[in-house]
Amino acid sequence: MKKVAVTVAVLALGLAACAKSTDANNDMTANDMYTENAADTDMNVSMDATENAAGNALESAGNAIDNAQEAVENAGEAVENAATNQ
Repeated sequence: MKKVAVTVAVLALGLAACAKSTDANNDMTANDMYTENAADTDMNVSMDATENAAGNALESAGNAIDNAQEAVENAGEAVENAATNQ
């Protein structure tokens, strides 16, 4: 009889340990949601930073081209002035 009682007690404890707790499930769902939102935020920040970096690089390249054009124009004017002042 004692074996049966112990077996029943062990089985009852085992089932109680396996029973789903709504609070625990809600906490896990909230944690999953928080983690997912944090990941989305991190990705959005990274995408914004990448977009800004690409925009800045493009702007810098455009400025370098403008500066090169000015340098060529200035060199042409210098040659013209040198030929005129001989």
